[in-house]
Amino acid sequence: MFLKSLSLKGFKSFADPTTFEFEPGVTVVVGPNGSGKSNVVDAIAWVLGAQGPSVVRSARMDDVIFAGTAKRAALGRAEVILTIDNSSHRLPIELAEVTIARTLFRSGESEYAINGSPCRLLDIQELLSDTGVGRQQHIVVGQGQLDTVLAARAEDRRAVIEEAAGILKYRRRRERASRRLERTDTGLARVQDLLREVKRQLKPLERQATSARQHGELEAELAALRLHLAGRELAELTGHRTALDVTAAELGAGLARRNGELEVLDARLAAIEGELGAARADDLAPTVARLEQLAERARGRLALVNERRRAGAAGRMSAAPKCRPAHQARPPCRSRRRYRQE
Repeated sequence: MFLKSLSLKGFKSFADPTTFEFEPGVTVVVGPNGSGKSNVVDAIAWVLGAQGPSVVRSARMDDVIFAGTAKRAALGRAEVILTIDNSSHRLPIELAEVTIARTLFRSGESEYAINGSPCRLLDIQELLSDTGVGRQQHIVVGQGQLDTVLAARAEDRRAVIEEAAGILKYRRRRERASRRLERTDTGLARVQDLLREVKRQLKPLERQATSARQHGELEAELAALRLHLAGRELAELTGHRTALDVTAAELGAGLARRNGELEVLDARLAAIEGELGAARADDLAPTVARLEQLAERARGRLALVNERRRAGAAGRMSAAPKCRPAHQARPPCRSRRRYRQE
């Protein structure tokens, strides 16, 4: 696996877009001190995922963005694009060339891309892990770093060797899995606490739910009983009203008969009065006595009819006081015609 090109724009001293084409063999960058030779090495380390500002010889990460000069304004972002020759297919991508890009803005936002598609830093690290290229950047050896590697502790040297051998990625995967398991255990502990709290609250809620169900059942039973009693009372009142209607009809028929009799008596009385007007004064005594008897008999019958009618009306009102509204009360009995006694 070899580098094919390196494009820089706004990275450190490369304010203008600059592209380095790497030919097969050894490529050497020659220049005086301060010309930016080390910036090329820093750009390669930076685009491969370096996170520490010290790796790229800066105090802060945004120091890699071109800060400007007396004649040129500062830029708002730094961008580095590295093209790798993947003819040997060391990278797990079915492409002959792989392009890795990294962009940093002054706001602190950072973007990564593989072959122009946005991705995460983790995706780039996973892609390069099988090639021995990783965050330790042991493939980039700067001035004085060789002595540092040779004089490093056994643990640091082991990390470099494991990364070069491709073992470190599995160790990091195990670390990530361990962290996820720890977060899962923490979440499970929190869930168990919540379950215990919910169980403590569940018993009072169950009692309340049972009371609510019993209350609902009792209310339904009470409504059914009230409906049943109202139906029975309505049936009784309906039957009583029917009986009262029959009685009222009978009394009305009797009243009609008595009214007819009274009309006949009125006619007879009128005829008798006519006869009396033509008769002599001497013959009036028997006729007057007869008329008085008839009038007395008529008054007795009229009093009997009125008494029966009052009794029937009083019985209806006392038996069904709730059945008939006040505005539907029966009208009083028609007054009897009073007869004048001659």
